[in-house]
Amino acid sequence: MILSILRAPLLLLVVMLGLLAWLRQSDYVPARGAVNAASAMPDFDQFQDVVEKKKAFFAYLRPMVEAENARIMANRKRLKKVLTKQYLSPAEQEWLDNLADSYDVPLPLDDKGKDTLLRRVDKLPVALVLAQAANESAWGTSRFATDGNNFFGQWCYVEGCGLVPQQRIEGASHEVAKFKSPQASVRSYIHNINTNGAYYGLRKIREKARDAGRDPRAENLVRGLLHYSQRGGAYVRELADMISHNRRYMTD
Repeated sequence: MILSILRAPLLLLVVMLGLLAWLRQSDYVPARGAVNAASAMPDFDQFQDVVEKKKAFFAYLRPMVEAENARIMANRKRLKKVLTKQYLSPAEQEWLDNLADSYDVPLPLDDKGKDTLLRRVDKLPVALVLAQAANESAWGTSRFATDGNNFFGQWCYVEGCGLVPQQRIEGASHEVAKFKSPQASVRSYIHNINTNGAYYGLRKIREKARDAGRDPRAENLVRGLLHYSQRGGAYVRELADMISHNRRYMTD
C-alpha cells in the first residue's frame, strides 16, 4: 500500500522532468498565456492612454534592439582588429569568411570587399528601429505583429512562409514573413538594412558619421530609408516626425 502511494508522485516527477527536457531541446513556443509576464508580448490594443501605450511598446522592443546591436558591435570590433592584420590564422580566416558570407559580401575578400563588409557590420540607432517598428506594426497591434511577430512589414516569397496580406493585389505572390519571435524579427530587419542594396545610402551616411568620429543618429540615417516604402519621401518625413515626437518615451 505504501509503495503504491509513493509510486504516483515519483512517476509524475519523472514525467515532468522528461517534459522539461523536451521543451529545452525543441523549438516549442508556449501559448501566449503560458509564458511569464516578462517575456509575453503585451496586448497593446488594451491601452487606453496613448502615452502609456507608447512607453509600453518601446519598453518591450528596446531590449531586443539593444541586444542585437550589442551582438553586431562585438563582431564589428573583432572585424576591425582582424582587418589590421597582414596574416591571419586559419581560424581567423574562417571566421572572416563566414562573416562576409553572412553579410552577402563575395569571397575572396579584396580591399573593396573589406570596405563593404565593415560598412555593413554596424549597429542602427535604437530610436530609428523603434520608430519604424511603431510605424510598420501600428504600435504592435497589426495582424502581422500579433500573429507573425513581424514588427517591420518584411516580405517573403515562398508560399506558406508568412501571412497573406488581405489587400494583396491580384497576381502578387509575396507574403508578410512570420517569425518565431519578435527578437528574430528585429534581427532580420537590421540585417536587411545592413545588406540590401536599397539601403546603401543609409549605410554611406552611417559610414561618413563614423569617419567623422560621430555616433550615427536616427535623424540622419532615416533619409536612407527612401526605398523602404512606396510612399518614398512622405514615408521618410513621417518617420522623422515620429522620431522627433516620441524620443522622450523611448528611454523610460
